[in-house]
Amino acid sequence: MFTKDVTRRLKVPATEQRAYAERLQTTLAEHALGNLSGQYVVMVDRSANVQALFIYFRAAPADTWQMIGASPVSTGRPGEYDHFITPLGVFEHTPANMDFRSEGTQNENHIRGYGKRDMRIFDLGWAQGERGWGKGGISQMRFQMHATDPDRLEQVLGIRHSKGCVRIPASLNTFLDHYGILDAGYVALVESGKSLWVLKSDREVTPWAGRYIVVVDSERKSRPAWSPLPGGKARAKVPAAADTAD
Repeated sequence: MFTKDVTRRLKVPATEQRAYAERLQTTLAEHALGNLSGQYVVMVDRSANVQALFIYFRAAPADTWQMIGASPVSTGRPGEYDHFITPLGVFEHTPANMDFRSEGTQNENHIRGYGKRDMRIFDLGWAQGERGWGKGGISQMRFQMHATDPDRLEQVLGIRHSKGCVRIPASLNTFLDHYGILDAGYVALVESGKSLWVLKSDREVTPWAGRYIVVVDSERKSRPAWSPLPGGKARAKVPAAADTAD
């Protein structure tokens, strides 16, 4: 389903898939989630030389995490005021920080920061983020995962380009939304009788819905071939102040 529905995909070699699976398990264990299984987990490598998102699954704690698919992303770009380095850790996607949907409107720089109309914004609430300007330090930032401008910015996913959030391809956003990959908490609310406007009526929710987004930094010193930089033509079309969108 990932291969069919997601248009921006990365072909990650098997050895790299296993290495990231080990990194995922280590990070989960560090957050008292070492036995997590039976649900999908999203992992993001914020390394400037990777900028990729991976979906993993395992049926039981004794199993090895298996990669479902991978896509390019853009995380926080330091160097300007109000730009955070995307925080590391394990973040729970919960209705306590209710998702919402993009209106598809342009900001003052003619950028649709949340993507086209009706794209879902996965809201992870307030997080402690490292300031990417001035003397650095830690401040609160609103941490979200969302689509980006489809005409000007989706083509440059794969480089750090956001104010701290994780920008993802529109087709991946739709995939996560339609199959409820991260919707375990939302599913529980619906099953208790709640009606949630943010959820579409035609969803096909997986029975293995998860709730965690894991952010790591592989600190790679060079760019792997499986995660290529966006081409020069795409980068040349990026308008001024485009990285001031979320």
